[in-house]
Amino acid sequence: MNQKSGSSVIGTDEQIISGTNGWLMLMVLLPAILFAVFLVATPGGPVKLMAGAALLTVTLFCCKGLFTLEPNQAAVMIFFGSYAGTVNASGFFWVNPFYNRTRVSLRINNWNTPVLKVNDERGSPIEIAAVIAWRVQDTARAVFDVESTLNYLQIQSESAVRQVASSHAYDAAEGGQRKSLRTDLDAIAALLRDSIQQHVEVAGIVIEEAKIAHLAYAPEIANAMLRRQQAEAVVQARQKLVDGAVGMVEVALKNLEDKKIVTLTPDQRAVLVTNMMTVLLSESGAQPVIQMAQSTQ
Repeated sequence: MNQKSGSSVIGTDEQIISGTNGWLMLMVLLPAILFAVFLVATPGGPVKLMAGAALLTVTLFCCKGLFTLEPNQAAVMIFFGSYAGTVNASGFFWVNPFYNRTRVSLRINNWNTPVLKVNDERGSPIEIAAVIAWRVQDTARAVFDVESTLNYLQIQSESAVRQVASSHAYDAAEGGQRKSLRTDLDAIAALLRDSIQQHVEVAGIVIEEAKIAHLAYAPEIANAMLRRQQAEAVVQARQKLVDGAVGMVEVALKNLEDKKIVTLTPDQRAVLVTNMMTVLLSESGAQPVIQMAQSTQ
């Protein structure tokens, strides 16, 4: 077990090796097999027969070293229990026939976590699930440092999802600066990816992408939280209406005074403001009564 340079995770170092050209070895082994068969099949003394049988056995055993690799596929070589290296190039190769080969896929895989029930930062129970795109980067760690790469990823990714969900609120608080699970999807996705990456680094896994696939309040509080969201939306809408109505009343009073259309007493101004606010904010039709100042004779 060694510590990989540039990483704080201790694990088995991957060593890339290259196999011999398989076609070249095949051109050597095929004539040897034919010659061995010729020695065994043709009449001769016991020495010739034993030599032919030995040559045939050796060449057939050497054929065990021939193998092919597809793109994004690797083979981990084990020599009598010791790690000998990894061949990660695609093609037809020959290696030491004593090597025991373990194939590892380097292709990108998807994993959907189950729907997890977690308490968010405010203690509200929520349901959350994530979709994770991952691949094996370090074949040595994937084979030797964990029992099952996929099983390790599944357990660690669920732990990371719970950690991220419990440290953030479902929805943003009014005036809050912290990121929320529902509104800051890109930031939460980046944080989730980094968190899962830290959990699975020891297994030689790279997390390409991690996103929230399901997010909802738990059923027992879903109705209450929906009513709260609706109430907050109504309050925000009313606030905008009030701000707009105040601005319109202010403009109206200023125009009346600047153009000297009418002179209003403080009481009349209060009545005018009340009537205008009623008209602007009422959801039903309103009939305001505006008392005009009487002209003096």
